[in-house]
Amino acid sequence: MPRDKAKRKQKRVPNAKTNKKTLSWSRLDNAAKIFPPTSHGADSGVFRLSCELREPVDPGLLQQALDDTLTRFPHMLMVMRRGVFWYYLEQTAQRPLVMPEHAPPCAPLYEGSGSLLLEVSYWRSKINLDMFHVLADGAGAIAFFEALMTAYLALCHPEAGTQVQLQAPVSQKWADSFQKYYKMRSGEQSSGAGRAYRLRGPKRPDGGLTILEGVADVRQVLDAAHRYGATLTVFLTAVLFEAIHEEMYVRHRKRPVVLTVPVDLRGFFPSDTTRNFFSTIRVGYHFGERSGELEDILTETAAAFKSELTPEKLAARLNKLASLEHNPLLRPIPLALKNPVLRFSGYIADMGETAALSNVGKFKLPEELHPYVRGFGVFMSTGALELCTCTFDSSLHFGFTSVKEATDVQRRFFTRLTEMGIEVEIRSNEYNEEEP
Repeated sequence: MPRDKAKRKQKRVPNAKTNKKTLSWSRLDNAAKIFPPTSHGADSGVFRLSCELREPVDPGLLQQALDDTLTRFPHMLMVMRRGVFWYYLEQTAQRPLVMPEHAPPCAPLYEGSGSLLLEVSYWRSKINLDMFHVLADGAGAIAFFEALMTAYLALCHPEAGTQVQLQAPVSQKWADSFQKYYKMRSGEQSSGAGRAYRLRGPKRPDGGLTILEGVADVRQVLDAAHRYGATLTVFLTAVLFEAIHEEMYVRHRKRPVVLTVPVDLRGFFPSDTTRNFFSTIRVGYHFGERSGELEDILTETAAAFKSELTPEKLAARLNKLASLEHNPLLRPIPLALKNPVLRFSGYIADMGETAALSNVGKFKLPEELHPYVRGFGVFMSTGALELCTCTFDSSLHFGFTSVKEATDVQRRFFTRLTEMGIEVEIRSNEYNEEEP
């Protein structure tokens, strides 16, 4: 479903109270540089955070909460400009207006240099935040969304007595941590995984994403993971390997299944930034060379996580990514020539990936607001298949996005969980139905 461009234009209004203390412009951080040239079609570079409430949304109070939250996160009010050598972000006086949901999750936001890079929408009892990845990563967007939901629920329920928490200074939230931790040295480099197995099947004819979500009790999933001596992320990665394997033809098992897993670098390098500060690791399993038993997949997956998630290897990847901007050969090349090169490098990288899995962790709200919330969800645009997971209270949310029409892998994933005694509620894969 295409976005209604007329609605998009009406939602942005000038505001003379723009925070003058924030930066008027900023370079894209190094993780963000790849998104403008490689974001197209279903792989829009946009992700969605959602919050399901136990009551209908009040649009007026949501707008008030958004306005209040943006005064504490003024660096989220940016537009992307096209420079001679790189894209860059520029402060804008525009303000987003909340609106009824009118487009699928992760639909494109960037429509030119006047486009805001975030959007807040609602549908019945659900509130959504869509954001272009050049503005923030998942952890940064979660910090903003948690602040927004806290402000909104505090307005809806003043009797809860919620105190809005102070945020880190803008200078810290908008810091480019890639530059902070970049060292001019040649670190250990990944040799790459070569070509990986790619999912088969026709894409959606409308060019959009197939959305499928599920909800389970996180305690049941953790119990299952602990029975195998695995962490939650390792366990879910192994189950996704199994689900993909069951859809593979025998002749396709000559290539490994490779899953890309984003890693929040804040856990390894101290940072309060809300900008992109993440890396990725790749975890592979070769069904043509190994048994394919879950225990073996878990063993291989756990070993790969242990090997890849070290400060030394993550620092080497951080240096490699940050060196993109410092490359003396690439720096003077005009953007018009850089874009095809970056687009081709993105294509080559995609050939080494089967799917992606991102565990964004826990959403946190003040305890007194928990009774008003059912749960949170996360979805990421993709050119293949991606699973995003998150937790709130005892609820574990699975958000599948895929460019394929079929949902066989996703349903096999959920079936495997139910076979282990985990109850999973699978929800509708279409969000934007008209109100009855």
